[in-house]
Amino acid sequence: MQQPIIGYHRDEEDHWVAELACGHNQHVRHQPPWAERPWVTTEAGRHSRLGLALECVKCDRGEPRDNP
Repeated sequence: MQQPIIGYHRDEEDHWVAELACGHNQHVRHQPPWAERPWVTTEAGRHSRLGLALECVKCDRGEPRDNP
């Protein structure tokens, strides 16, 4: 299920995590060659992707929200 990004935070390992409108979180790492997301490395880049819809597998599985 597609869910838009509404914010970001860093996890305990200092990786960027997207906060989705559904209440789930999803890592958005830039780790070439596996994950190409250079936009996550700057504040302007992250801001430009607010509202971008990501596939939320937690919604697909019916998991409870990560964020209350």
